Order: sequence, then structure tokens, then C-alpha cells
Amino acid sequence: MHKTPSGSSLGPGGLDLTQTFFKPINHAAPPSPTKRHTKISVIGTGNVGMAIAQTILTQDFVEELALVDAKADKLRGEMLDLQHAAAFLPRTKILASVDYAVTAGSDLCIVTAGARQIAGESRLNLLQRNLSLFKAIIPPLVKYSPDCILLIVANPVDILTYVAWKLSGLPSNRVIGSGTNLDSSRFRFLLADHLDVNAQDVQAYIVGEHGDSSVALWSSISVGGVPILSFLEKQQIAYEKETLESIHKEVVDSAYEVISLKGYTSWAIGYSAANLARSIIRDQRKIHPVSVLAKGFYGIDGGDVFLSLPAQLGRGGVLGVTNIHLNQEESHRLRNSAKTILEVQSQLGI
Repeated sequence: MHKTPSGSSLGPGGLDLTQTFFKPINHAAPPSPTKRHTKISVIGTGNVGMAIAQTILTQDFVEELALVDAKADKLRGEMLDLQHAAAFLPRTKILASVDYAVTAGSDLCIVTAGARQIAGESRLNLLQRNLSLFKAIIPPLVKYSPDCILLIVANPVDILTYVAWKLSGLPSNRVIGSGTNLDSSRFRFLLADHLDVNAQDVQAYIVGEHGDSSVALWSSISVGGVPILSFLEKQQIAYEKETLESIHKEVVDSAYEVISLKGYTSWAIGYSAANLARSIIRDQRKIHPVSVLAKGFYGIDGGDVFLSLPAQLGRGGVLGVTNIHLNQEESHRLRNSAKTILEVQSQLGI
């Protein structure tokens, strides 16, 4: 290593200007020991993983982002591509490696790695193709970040969240699936479009399986704080149940439509997962419909099953499950959704 006349060093990465460019502050105190350094790792740099990484970078709530993938060349290319945008983004250290050691000390690990969904294929059919991957992914993540929260995005997300919980040995509140957070966003958009209002004023949830057996909670939908169905009934305004069901069906089919048109989904799930990550890292305690260990809630019993319920998220992961009133039909459908997942899950032998 060469020395400059001023005594600062020239390293392989260029000039070390810390002693020449910046003048030190006299009698400076060391950094506060309570200052947090936040780190997120994204496992899988396919279309979904990179959409999540890019969205996280633009939202400025993490100091370090680590990327992991089995394809070394693509991984390095993605890292460089993001690093080259540094002048346009909030300052974030970006790392990438095929070695899981790069994830050490992560607050949150987001797992997107998995086989791509084929057009027309149900999410549950993806299970066997993704199960073996998780056996190679989850244990090293927990080894290097034993205090992390796991956010599972790979499909079928509910069963893979259960698999991640079992493989990790972490308490259930620190293993979360992205679940129906995106489904609920699509639901709010379609309702807002139907009612000609802003989607941010619509409070509505899809719960249960992230898939064909999901449940639309019509009885609790409100717009601007006004419960819609009870308002219509009090005003004696007729509405067709078929119209409601068609909106729900459009939510379920929307991912399949995007896949059939462009080959994959990426941007919406990228924003959805980044939205969840922000709530967790910033301890925002917001309520999201995400996949959690549901046994004991809303009459769900018979086995450990992860499915989406409105849950409060923060630095501790899942802080609690919201006690939303469900009518009899919604409760029945939710329990059936749990049974659908358990039937497939029981074949895993985990």
C-alpha cells in the first residue's frame, strides 16, 4: 500500500480521504451505543427479489442490504446495477454473495427464492418444487442471524411459511408470510374503482389462504369509516351478492392474469413486501393481513397452520392478531381455508 504526502493511504479501492478531505472534530464523542444499524437480506434475485430490493432502496429505511442467490454471475450483475444507481438513491450499503455469511446480523430476511409459477398452475402445486430449496436456505439464515425475523414471499406462501417456522426453530411471532397483503391491496383497488373513491379510503381485507380458498371479509368493509354493507341495508339500497363475488374472483384471478400476460408478477409484490418490511423495521405497529400461526384464532384448530389474518407488525414481528368480527359464513369459509392448507401440509412429513 502506498502513502500520500499527507500520510493517508491508497488502497485498492482508491484514495482514503478520511484524514485529508475531512477535518476531524476536536474532542468528539463516540457514536451512541443505542444507535441502531438496520440490515435486510433478500434471498433470491429473480424478478420478485429484485423488485423488493429496489423498492426497499428507494424508501430509505435500511442502512445495509444483502442479496443472496445461487447464480453468482447474475447476482454480481444485479448488485453492480443497484450500486451504480447510488447517486440517485438514499445511502445504503449493498452486498451480494452466494455465501449466506453475507446475511450475518440481519434484522429481517426476506425469502423469495423458489420455482417460478407456471401460467394456470395453482400455488399449492409449487410446494414440492420449493420444499427442498428451503431446507438449504432457512438453517443458514438462522445460523448467521439468530435474532432475525423471517418474511416468506415464495409460493405457496402459507405452507412455506409453516416449513420455514419448522426448519428455523424460531418462535412463531418471528416467522411471517407475505400472505394476502397484496390480495387485500388488489381488493381495495377494485372496490375503490367500483365505488369511484380513493383506494386509501377503503378498509378491506382478504384473509385465509393466499390462493383459491381465500376469504373476502365483506361484513367489515368500510369507506371513509362508513361500514358499506350495513349502510346499504339501512338505506334499503339493493346490491347483488354475485357482484361482490365477482370482485373477489377478480382478486383471486388477477395474479394468474398478470402471469399469463407478462410471464411473472414483480412490481406489486415488490411494493407489498417492502411495505411489510418498513412496518417491521420502523416498528410502525400497522395492521396487515399476513400469514401467521393461526391456531386458536377465529375458531381455527386441528393443527398448526399458517394463513393470513389481520396482524399488527413491529420490531418484534407479529405483535398480535386483530379481533375483527366475522359473520357466520366468513368464519365457516376461513376454517375451510385452514383445512385446505392442512390437507396439503399433512403430506410433507415435517
